[in-house]
Amino acid sequence: MREALRQQYLQAMGIQLWESRVQPQVVEVHTLPDDEVELIAAPQTEPGPVSIPSGDMLRDHPVLPDWSAFQTSVENCQQCALHESRVFPVPGVGDTSARLMLVGEAPGAEEDRKGEPFVGRAGQLLNEMLLSMGYSRQQVYITNLIKCRPPNNRDPRVDEVAACESFLRQQIQWIQPTLIVALGRFAAQNLLKTDASLGQLRGQLHTCQGFDIPVLVTYHPAYLLRKPLEKRKTWHDLHRVMECLQSGEST
Repeated sequence: MREALRQQYLQAMGIQLWESRVQPQVVEVHTLPDDEVELIAAPQTEPGPVSIPSGDMLRDHPVLPDWSAFQTSVENCQQCALHESRVFPVPGVGDTSARLMLVGEAPGAEEDRKGEPFVGRAGQLLNEMLLSMGYSRQQVYITNLIKCRPPNNRDPRVDEVAACESFLRQQIQWIQPTLIVALGRFAAQNLLKTDASLGQLRGQLHTCQGFDIPVLVTYHPAYLLRKPLEKRKTWHDLHRVMECLQSGEST
């Protein structure tokens, strides 16, 4: 990656940059969003428990005939009560033939207003993470387990996860990514059908249930906004992602 871009990403992630005391090297970087200045002052809260639906999340469901039909199906979905409070459903965004697919938890308030995943502060940080690997939002595919925003950004309930299972399955079937990155504990535990902690899941190559597609787990960008010190670990996770994509590694 370009050195200036690497330096910008490391600064955004709060990772110390080492410079010579004799002749400091000046590196030109772009101005970062104002939101990133507030990272240290952001509240720090512990995540709550995750409820994992029973059964196979990626069980067989009929696949819609084309991508347009899939989008329409998500937009018209009324399979759970979340459709009553949503502004817009949030199917996903990006390249539908991407090698890299990222799966988060659920839309937030900003995503609900715009109908696009990861467009708030966490989305800005995710963009920086992607750029550090040489990707733009348009070159990957980004989605969530849940396509509608839960009220007050609470964790999705078991029935809500179950209602969106077929949508996620069809996205994976259509895109056939080389690698899936689960963003955060909730997405990882539901995608992999496990109650293991995020710390136990990170650093290992898993397999997506129902598909021969490798899965890597890292922190959700929103969590990194609350816990800036964890950004160093995420930097290592992103290196692992790049290694897998470059080698075409699979399980």
